[in-house]
Amino acid sequence: MDGGTVRASILQIQVDPDESVESRRERVASLVRAQAGADVVVLPELWPVGAFAHDRFAAEAEEADPAKGPTALAMSAAARDAGVWLHAGSVVEKGEEAGALYNTSLVFSPSGELAATYRKIHRFGFDQGEAALMTAGTTPVTVAHPQATLGLATCYDLRFPELFRALVDAGAQVLVVPAGWPAKRADHWSLFARTRAVENQCFVVACGTAGTHAGVAQAGRSAVIDPWGEVLAETDSTEETVLTADLDLTQVEKVRESFPVLKDRVL
Repeated sequence: MDGGTVRASILQIQVDPDESVESRRERVASLVRAQAGADVVVLPELWPVGAFAHDRFAAEAEEADPAKGPTALAMSAAARDAGVWLHAGSVVEKGEEAGALYNTSLVFSPSGELAATYRKIHRFGFDQGEAALMTAGTTPVTVAHPQATLGLATCYDLRFPELFRALVDAGAQVLVVPAGWPAKRADHWSLFARTRAVENQCFVVACGTAGTHAGVAQAGRSAVIDPWGEVLAETDSTEETVLTADLDLTQVEKVRESFPVLKDRVL
């Protein structure tokens, strides 16, 4: 990877139950286009439908293929128009198996190509909600951005450090985590985001959601954290906002060389 500085823009999207999915797609696409000049743009988890709108998952399920799915098609065009790498958050994806649904993240290149998909491995709900309605993904995913290797995770994944170790072993320097994290556990969100940065000596780009998802108030608190655990940028707002930070990728190797904790791993 070329290294250098990566400008990351987080779009903490408002999910308003009175706004149609089609209208929200158009609005979000316009917000993405406004980020021309960024290197990476990140959207939240399940922003088209809402992470807790369980009764709408099946009806709003889409194809991940940008030639077919309406969200993928809109985000592909927005990434191309802005000339940015776009982590388009996640959608409810129709699986190949009859009736299967996945919580699937979509990453587009500046040409609008679908560069990667990631099916969320850890589903939230304790055998209810997402955990009951969605099929679990099985494979950690990294993306070869020209300047850095990105490791993909989604919301509840943040509680499971094993996934992040696998991403680091695959070369990840920047961990990208879109979420629909509830406000009542906002402190956990901030704690885990910093913890994953410190223990893996990576940048963490954590994109929360504004508003409510099916009546569940969202934490917001989007943040960018460096490999030493310092918060480079953070919003304490639960409203829709854009958060931008510059990631000096040389920090990853500097921190790992000056404090080589990863070399002492046994398991």
